[in-house]
Amino acid sequence: MDIDVKDVIGVCGAGVMGAGIAQVAAASGHPVVVFDKAGAALENGRAAIAGALARQVDRGRIAHEQAEAVLSRILWTDDLGALSGSALVVEAIVEQPEAKAALFAEVGSVVGSQCILASNTSSLSIEEMARLVTVPSQFAGLHFFNPVPAMKLVEVVAATCTAPDVTNALVDLMRRWGKRPARVRDVPGFIVNRVARPYYAEAFVALGDGMAAADIDTLLEQAGGFRMGPLELTDMIGQDINYSAASGVYDSYDGKSRFRPQATQRALVEAGKLGRKSGEGVYSYPAGRGDPQVVASSKSMGAIAISTRPCAMALFAEALIESGVPVSIDDNLPEGILSAGGLRMAMGDGRPLRSRGDGVAVLIDHARDIVKARMIGATTQDPEALGTAANLFATLGKAVIAVPDRPGQLVLRTLAQLANAAADAVADDVAKATDIDIAMQYGANHPEGPLAWSKRFGAAELADVLGNIASASGDEMYRPNRFEG
Repeated sequence: MDIDVKDVIGVCGAGVMGAGIAQVAAASGHPVVVFDKAGAALENGRAAIAGALARQVDRGRIAHEQAEAVLSRILWTDDLGALSGSALVVEAIVEQPEAKAALFAEVGSVVGSQCILASNTSSLSIEEMARLVTVPSQFAGLHFFNPVPAMKLVEVVAATCTAPDVTNALVDLMRRWGKRPARVRDVPGFIVNRVARPYYAEAFVALGDGMAAADIDTLLEQAGGFRMGPLELTDMIGQDINYSAASGVYDSYDGKSRFRPQATQRALVEAGKLGRKSGEGVYSYPAGRGDPQVVASSKSMGAIAISTRPCAMALFAEALIESGVPVSIDDNLPEGILSAGGLRMAMGDGRPLRSRGDGVAVLIDHARDIVKARMIGATTQDPEALGTAANLFATLGKAVIAVPDRPGQLVLRTLAQLANAAADAVADDVAKATDIDIAMQYGANHPEGPLAWSKRFGAAELADVLGNIASASGDEMYRPNRFEG
């Protein structure tokens, strides 16, 4: 089975998602039919694509003739019969089972038995919807992400009755459309809406633990490598929408703790603080989040020494040497310790600073790329020691943000729990590890897949970190799954 470029692609729903799917299909050379019962929706969809193409022409990305050709390939109609010649019809209407059931019944009455029907649903069961169509073996999920023309990921979801040829045809088609298809089993949240939950949840836990919102977002951007901090992102998405997604996944998995919705976010929703659309969420708008609280340097760092055995702190020592700061080797220092003027520093391993008992005065939070990171999180119980750490990192062009003495600190805890959720998905046979990483990169805009990061970090080391967080917090949510080495 194959869908050729000459084959008609039908789209039901002329909203943001439907128009985006139509644009991508037409840009790939297909004749496209967009069906919607609402004339205003059709006009708005047509205008949205015309405007998007005009902006591409203005930016020199495509020629005016190309834009005109794309527009000419799309038929906008309120006549359901126009879908009759389609090889594929993608449903992109409201997330209401009754509405989708009615639409599938209507579409099934006009298309041929070989036409593939697909739903763009992000939350409803593909298995249950397959029972509503005329030919269940020709039905699958095709979950695009908004904005469709820009976002590369498409989750291809098969029901148990979906013919393998149908799934393969959709995967091949998505590749020809320039997308990154990820095969996923029909489970609540699919890949992205399930695995991404800790990114938001950990930010709200940290907020509840007393960290400033701007500090959380800045550290996860600058040290974590994410494009947008989770709290600012939930304000943009809408706190009600994001919290509802968290609750839906949690409920669907019978209250599995890994997906637990956070009370701090629920309080925002209950107070009507929904983010940008209401003028206030985590932040107030239009002011936005403001600057983080950067630690000021307050004391000379003194002589620098490091233990003999290789460790993460050695990367800082090497950078200091390259910048002209002398660093000596001290055989008496424990493994993993860097000393600045007698002040001991170490990378966090999930244990709170107060429980270490090894004389470490400053605990350094993880960074995805610890050399390139421009902001570093640090935990101490001594403000003067924090000033010394700020002086040290200023030498390397890095600023320091204080992190409370909490298990796993912030960046390490977030990355570890994302990897934990991804390992859960592998264990639950949601998708292959490679597809999970692709989904998180191209659907959630993460800089790398959580399982790829866990391999770089080290499977045994990550299991130890999560075990330390679970023990120190008393929360089974952090018990580690099995990680591949």
